[in-house]
Amino acid sequence: DEEIIVHNYVNLGIAAATPRGLVVPNIKDAQDLSLIGLAQAIQSLTDTARLGRTTPADMQDGTMTITNFGVFGIDYGTPILNRGEAGILAMGSIKQKPWVVDGQVIPRWVTTVGGSFDHRVVDGNVISRFIADVASIIEEPALLLD
Repeated sequence: DEEIIVHNYVNLGIAAATPRGLVVPNIKDAQDLSLIGLAQAIQSLTDTARLGRTTPADMQDGTMTITNFGVFGIDYGTPILNRGEAGILAMGSIKQKPWVVDGQVIPRWVTTVGGSFDHRVVDGNVISRFIADVASIIEEPALLLD
């Protein structure tokens, strides 16, 4: 159990709140999907989870999870790393807040991005740059087109 296994794939877990509690089904080989394919897979997994039809196989072999505290109106939290996974990325609620832009205070829609990561697997500097990249894409989605 102390062995670190390096995978050449991403099985992306999607935390889904259901009437029976939280489940984390994962999208197998998520790295092979387009952005549209990924969005469709997320929708399908969460719909299946909310219907209570997630199978044990759907929840096995995850490598990374995304969770969203924001659906509960929470700005941030510390997600718990799932066994065997390298990390869990957490999104906070999206709220309009006063923001200083070019010396002016204007309303902006903002959120928080954070997570928990296994430092035996991923260096903290790499994690920080990853979170910064995620934040940049949220701020400017056209970056995905580059």
